[in-house]
Amino acid sequence: MPVMITIRDVARRLNLSITTVSRALDGYDDVAEETRRQVIEVAKEMGYTPNRAARELRRQRTDTLGYILPADKPQFADPFIAEFIAGLGDEAAANNFDLLVSTAPAESAQEKTLYQRWVQGGKVDGLVLNYTRLRDWRVQYLAGLKKPFVSLERSLDAVDFVGVEVDPGEGYAELIDYLIGMGHSRIAYVGGWRELKIQHDRFAAFERCLNSAAVQIDPTLVLEGDLTLEGGYQAVLRLLSLNRPPTAVVCVNDLTAIGALHAAHEMGLRIGRDVAVAGFDGIMGAAHTNPPLTTLDQPVYTIARKLVSLLLGLISGGEMPERQVRLQPKLMIRESTGGR
Repeated sequence: MPVMITIRDVARRLNLSITTVSRALDGYDDVAEETRRQVIEVAKEMGYTPNRAARELRRQRTDTLGYILPADKPQFADPFIAEFIAGLGDEAAANNFDLLVSTAPAESAQEKTLYQRWVQGGKVDGLVLNYTRLRDWRVQYLAGLKKPFVSLERSLDAVDFVGVEVDPGEGYAELIDYLIGMGHSRIAYVGGWRELKIQHDRFAAFERCLNSAAVQIDPTLVLEGDLTLEGGYQAVLRLLSLNRPPTAVVCVNDLTAIGALHAAHEMGLRIGRDVAVAGFDGIMGAAHTNPPLTTLDQPVYTIARKLVSLLLGLISGGEMPERQVRLQPKLMIRESTGGR
């Protein structure tokens, strides 16, 4: 039978106290770096695996991060979500943390119960938020309990923001200039739930750019979707059935835009010639749709890893050289808007 290696065996091999070995493995800063390195190397060589439950009890930490996807139904097949969770998981694993993932409808009693259970039950050391709302109860709740959290996009709540923001302004300016240069003046917008920060910021940028170009916004060309392929499909079917349909459709995200492509195909339109379609996100499949999708590309995977890095900084309580990261998306012009 294999021999169970204990912390006592590691301490005996190094001629150190059990306390020193334990604190070295737990990352305490009162252990010299060379000692810590030796302890980690010998523990690995001997095949010692710490008792995680005991370790968590000592450190009052779980070494687990949480992410609750706000959705009415599981959307883990959504390319944005898949890429986002991959980034969270990879950065957590690289730092010896686990990632706990679940889903609950936004603003529901189920969502609130889940956060309360994870936070008050001590299941996670911190949480990552996305699909941030203009006034976000999650932000208020976690800040009130002083629970470490980071978010993709800043809510309007009067709370210290730690996280990543993607500014759509310059990207939309480039996109709208391009569409107008291609002869489009009836430009539609398919957005998301009005309480979402990304909907607020992206539509505001879209509206600002049209106003700057002296292009009148037709209210009948502005529809609310739900960030899904089906939502984009249904919205664009309605738009293309109008007496004066749009010649271009700008979508709040890529999945909505892919739904728009399906609707245009079904209506027998030549995408990129009869109607232009553009998205936002730069998901990995956007370059391989039919035709390839013009999009404002944001580095989803990298953003997720950065969020975890910021969260780990909050959890450790050390100095954080940066607390807020602001990014600009990159316009990728492809055949769905007539590009090459």
